Amino acid sequence: MTYLLLALFGGLSGITTVLFGFGGGFVVVPVLYGVLTSGAGGSLAEAAAMHVAVATSTCVMIVNASLSTRRSARAGTLLSAWLWPLAGFIAVGSCVGALAAGFVTGSALRVAFIVYLAITIIDCLGRRGFVSRTVEGEPRRPGRWATGPGGIVIGAIATFLGVGGSVMTVPLLRRCGLSMTQATAMANPLSLPVALIGTLTYMLAGTMSVSKLGVGYIGYVNLIAFAVLTCGAWFGMRLAARWVGRIPDQLHARVYVGLLVVVMLSMVVA
Repeated sequence: MTYLLLALFGGLSGITTVLFGFGGGFVVVPVLYGVLTSGAGGSLAEAAAMHVAVATSTCVMIVNASLSTRRSARAGTLLSAWLWPLAGFIAVGSCVGALAAGFVTGSALRVAFIVYLAITIIDCLGRRGFVSRTVEGEPRRPGRWATGPGGIVIGAIATFLGVGGSVMTVPLLRRCGLSMTQATAMANPLSLPVALIGTLTYMLAGTMSVSKLGVGYIGYVNLIAFAVLTCGAWFGMRLAARWVGRIPDQLHARVYVGLLVVVMLSMVVA
C-alpha cells in the first residue's frame, strides 16, 4: 500500500514538474515525511524523517527536472540566453543552503518549509504581476540584483528546503513578462543545480552521520522510495505533456498558487 501511495504521488510530482515547474519537491517532501513518521521506514528513518524526505526529494528532482528540461528544449519553450548566469548564481547559493541544512533539526526544517510556503503564497497574491501579466511588450531579462544576489538567495533557500527553487524563479520570471508556460519551463533547468548539489550534500551528510540509516539508503536518500517515485513521475510527465500551452495563462497562475496552499496545509497537519 505504501509503494502504491508513493507511485501515485510520484505521478503527481511528474505532472506538477511539467505544468508548474515544481520538480517534485512540493509533492514528495510532504508525502514521504508522512510515510516515514507513520513508522513505515523504521525508528531511525522516523527520527530523521524530514532530512530523508528532503534528500530523496532532491534526488527525484534530478530526474524530473532533466526529463522536463529535455522536453521543453525540444518544444522550443526555453530561453537559453536567460539561463546563464542565473543558473550559476543559483548553484553558488545551493552550496550555502546545503551546508546550512546540516546544522538544523528536522522540526526546524519542517517549520521553515511551512513559513517559506506561506510567504510565497502571500507574495504571489499580494503583488501585481503574477496572477495577471503586467509587463507590456517584449519580456525583459532579470536585472543584475535579481540575477546575482537574488540567484544566490534562491539557491540557498531551495537547497535548504529541498524544493528546487521554482517557487521563487517562476514568480521572478513571471514578473519579467513571461507567460506561465515559459516561466514554468524555465524553472526546471534552473532547479538542476539545486537538485544535484542538494542530493550530493545529503548523501555525504547521511553517510558521515553517527546513526546511519542502513541498507536501502545512500546517506539520507531512500533508494526504494526514489525508484518508486521516479517511475510514477515518468508516467505523470507523459500524461501532463499534452496539456502544455493549452491552459489559459491566468488560470494557470491561479492553479499554481492553489497547489502551494494545498501543500502548505498538508505540512501543517502532518
